[in-house]
Amino acid sequence: MVVHKRTRAVGADAVTATAAMVAAVAAVLAGCSPGGGAGAVRPPAGKVVAGPVDAGEAGAADAGGSRPAGAGEAGEAGAGEVGGGPLGAVRAAPDLLARSGTSRARTALEMVTGGTRLTIEGEGGYDFRAGHGRVRVLLPEDGDRPRRAITELFTPGALYMKDRGAGVPADKWVRVDTTTLQDGNLVTGGATDPGAAAELLRAARKVTYVGRVRVGGVRVAHYRGTTDIGAAARAAAPWARGALVAAAKGFVTDTVPFDAYLDEAGRLRKVRHRFSFANGEREVEVASTTELYAFGAEVEVWLPPRAHIYTGRIST
Repeated sequence: MVVHKRTRAVGADAVTATAAMVAAVAAVLAGCSPGGGAGAVRPPAGKVVAGPVDAGEAGAADAGGSRPAGAGEAGEAGAGEVGGGPLGAVRAAPDLLARSGTSRARTALEMVTGGTRLTIEGEGGYDFRAGHGRVRVLLPEDGDRPRRAITELFTPGALYMKDRGAGVPADKWVRVDTTTLQDGNLVTGGATDPGAAAELLRAARKVTYVGRVRVGGVRVAHYRGTTDIGAAARAAAPWARGALVAAAKGFVTDTVPFDAYLDEAGRLRKVRHRFSFANGEREVEVASTTELYAFGAEVEVWLPPRAHIYTGRIST
C-alpha cells in the first residue's frame, strides 16, 4: 500500500464527509498559488485535437475475442504464458495504448473516510501519445448542495480546472504544476490522469492471471499484481515522467496494488489502483479506477490562454 507519512495534515479539517474527501484529494490546492512552479513549462493556448493512429487498428477487438493477449485458457497449466506471460502483457499495455492513439475514458475515485464511502466520478477523452486529456468530474453531494461538476484538462506537467469553486471566478481556470504535487496528481484532482494510470503498469510486479470477465461488453483478461511508482517514473514516457517522479518522492513506500483488464489486442480496458495515506492521525483509503473504450475517438482539448488563468489564492 502507498502510505503518506507527514507531520502535518494533508488537508484542512472538514465539517462533512464530502468536504473531508474533497479536502483530502485536493488539499494541496488550498491556500496556495495555483499558477504552478517557476520551472513549469506551459503549452501554448489553443485547441489540441487527436484522433486514431490507424482507423482499422483503432476498432480492433472492440467486439471482444476468443483469446486475450497474454492469457491462456482458464484452468490450463501455464495459463497466461502467451506473449511474455502476465507480466509481459501488463507491462506492454501503455505502449499499445499509445499505438491506439486515443480513447474515451471513465474515472472513479472512491474514498472511505469516517466510515463513509464517497465517490468522485468523471468522463471524457484522452490522447495517450501526447498525454493530453479532458474529463468532466462530478463531485459527491455536500449536505443539501447537489453534485457539482468540474472540468479538468490533463497536459504534461500541468492540471487545469474550471468551475473549481472556493473563491475562483466562474470564468477562470486554475492551473496546477503536477510536478510539484506530492502525489503527482494520482489522486489530487479527484481523477487519476488516465495516462499516468497506464504508465504505472510499466513497473508491474508479481502479476498473476485471474481469469476472463467482461468490461463494457468486451471480453478481457483480468490480471492482478503490484507496481512500483519510482520504477514506473524511470520507465515512463517523457510526458508522464515529471509527475510520477514527484509522486515517487512524496510516498514513503512506492508499492501500489492493482487490477488490470486487457482486451485481446493487449490494450488496457480498465485498471484499478488502491492507495492508502495518512491524513493527520486518520488513515484514508482511496481506490482509483480508469475505464477506457471507443479507441480512436477524436479528443479535443482547448488550453486556456494565460489571461483566463486564475492567479489568486484558493481557500477550501
